[in-house]
Amino acid sequence: MKVTAVMLATLLAPTAAWSSAASLTGRRLGRFAMASTVSGVDFETEVSGEAGTESYRLNFKSGGKQISPWHDLPLGGEGGVYNMLTEIPKYSKAKMEVATKEPSNPIAQDIKKGKLRDYHGPIFWNYGCLPQTWEDPNEEHPELKVNGDDDPIDVVEIGSAALSSGSVTPVKALGVLAMIDDGELDWKVVAISTADPLAAEYNDIGDVPAAVKDGIREWFRWYKTPDDKPLNGFGFDEKFLDKATTAKVIEETHQAWKNLKSGSAEKGKLWTE
Repeated sequence: MKVTAVMLATLLAPTAAWSSAASLTGRRLGRFAMASTVSGVDFETEVSGEAGTESYRLNFKSGGKQISPWHDLPLGGEGGVYNMLTEIPKYSKAKMEVATKEPSNPIAQDIKKGKLRDYHGPIFWNYGCLPQTWEDPNEEHPELKVNGDDDPIDVVEIGSAALSSGSVTPVKALGVLAMIDDGELDWKVVAISTADPLAAEYNDIGDVPAAVKDGIREWFRWYKTPDDKPLNGFGFDEKFLDKATTAKVIEETHQAWKNLKSGSAEKGKLWTE
């Protein structure tokens, strides 16, 4: 039954176009760079190193200086619309992520046990995070009794277009799923690009087809098992929480980020300058 849910979500997922993301505004500067503006912040992305190697980095710059996509790009939030930073385009497998412990936090491919990390199969949605958020590993959730996973809050974008890694896209936050991964709380915000044709129809998590929600849940439940890892679990009876609750969760992680930046929360090895 669970496998069927994943298959249904795959079949119902719209075909992706392998094109540049429809971010707030953006123009290509060449093969390795993209210029964009988000909430009044002009920035460029620039590649260093070689794709598919440990040297690859997608760097962010503004005014000729390197910036952090995690700390320097704005969260947004007005009218329930947030700025999603895409790390992994839909239908791809390389596990790209903001390097939270590196100076200026470029996007890089995750490494586990000395090897570049790939999913064992493609992810069917765009995957990324919200800037200026943080799931605090020092704080225990009062109901779930687990601590945060020490990362920005994750976003699963369910629109039809494939969003480029490093692009910033305005998205409507529709709901959130409380995943428990290796004893840590790892929220998954479900969102849709405001430019997607279905954005006008999807205003809360109840508007999203059950097959899509089931597919997201089951993909994240099972995706680590080929590495002999246990199934991931979910809080709140495995339910997707509604839009209003999602806004509260995002605001909590934004406040946690503020605490991290101010020094009132223990940062460990994270780069926050």
